[in-house]
Amino acid sequence: MAKKKKRSARDIEDRKLHEERRYGFFWYDWIWKVLRPILVLTCSFVIVCGLVYTAWKKVNDQFFAPMDAADNQTVTFLVSSGSSLSAVSKDLEEAGLIHNRTIFKYMADFMGMGQKIQSGNYELAKSMSATEILNQLISGDGRPLTAKITIIPGWTVEDIARYLVEEKILPNQDEFLKLCRTGENYKGYYFIEEALKTASAGERLYALEGYLSPNTYEIYTNSTPDAIIKRLLSQAEAAYLIAYDERAHELGMTMDEVFTLASMIEKEAKRADFAKVSAVFHNRLKMDMSLGSDVTIKYVSGSQKMVLNDQDLALDSPYNTYANKGLPPGPVCNPSMDAVIAALYPDEQYLAQKYLYFCSTDPASGTLHFSRTLEEHNAAVSMYRPLWEEYDKNRGLK
Repeated sequence: MAKKKKRSARDIEDRKLHEERRYGFFWYDWIWKVLRPILVLTCSFVIVCGLVYTAWKKVNDQFFAPMDAADNQTVTFLVSSGSSLSAVSKDLEEAGLIHNRTIFKYMADFMGMGQKIQSGNYELAKSMSATEILNQLISGDGRPLTAKITIIPGWTVEDIARYLVEEKILPNQDEFLKLCRTGENYKGYYFIEEALKTASAGERLYALEGYLSPNTYEIYTNSTPDAIIKRLLSQAEAAYLIAYDERAHELGMTMDEVFTLASMIEKEAKRADFAKVSAVFHNRLKMDMSLGSDVTIKYVSGSQKMVLNDQDLALDSPYNTYANKGLPPGPVCNPSMDAVIAALYPDEQYLAQKYLYFCSTDPASGTLHFSRTLEEHNAAVSMYRPLWEEYDKNRGLK
């Protein structure tokens, strides 16, 4: 048997080196094969992200970024009730608050917020992004959606308009007063149509005076003057029952005449004396006497005095019930239904006893003194007139 050739130390070292190189190259090659696609994918991802970021930044700057990041000055932006998303987007673009109305609309629709925009008055700035503006419009302007208003019996149209502005329901009185002055938009209410057909319709200060029913209402804070007026007129229509209309016909009066008389009763007396004052006015009308009511003159002149002088009483106006017989051209305030009922159902005893006069005793309490004759009335006036003059003096009225 042949002997194996003994390897030299050099051979052993060469073979060992060869094997180390062989397996060494194999190990690094395997690592590279694993890492290479990962590195390629990572680089590709970084490049794509860079391109996407660059594109998004360009799109954002062009469509979604603030119009002027340095301009923090706010502007009032109104979203009217019932405004569509398209209309809001258009208004935002025209106000210089967003870059593009179409993109804003698509963004709101895509985010499912197009139907969530709330009406109201907003304070927006050009430093706000489109997203910030949209979020603000969705959150609302911070005002409650509804508010309660109370119309006091005896208030005039102008009193109501002033109150609505003070309560921040309306921005100003102009539109409300304009609508009340003509009444043309409310002929759908039969009593307004009838009032506008009267011979004295053109002499009225406000066609709707008398029919803005006193009550407490819950309304939307963004209600328009037209919506508020319709709410008050509808209440007047609902409160005036068929039985009242039938009673008016028995008295030979129209609904407009009833409300005109009721408005005078409301301004002249406290509730306890409504029916008695009504009886005095009914008696004077039957006797073809002038009604001689101070409140009708004050309605036109705006005077708050208890004591009217000769110049006041000589006022050249169809509302002067000293100079003109019969009822004034229309109501002088918006009366309560208690006053309306009193106009329809005057005190029977005072009717029968033919009371024709009344005057105030204590201006602070509003109590009245009633008389049947002029002589009795003059005596009462002489007694109480100093109290009226003192009352005017204390209020700084002359």
